[in-house]
Amino acid sequence: MTKQTTVRIPDELAAEAEAVARVKDMSLNSVIIASLQAEIQRVKADGDFTARAKKLIERDKELLERLAR
Repeated sequence: MTKQTTVRIPDELAAEAEAVARVKDMSLNSVIIASLQAEIQRVKADGDFTARAKKLIERDKELLERLAR
């Protein structure tokens, strides 16, 4: 399953991404997906990010539990 979304990016970045896609013989969509996957892997490996994510999850859990009462 896929989700279609619209993303606004600066013209220069779009041109560079299109050039990368052409050189790699990939679609722009594939380049964007690969870039997002790489960024997600990078932040998952960042201990500070994961600590902040866990803290946010706990805070949201507490809020949802209060609302459910």
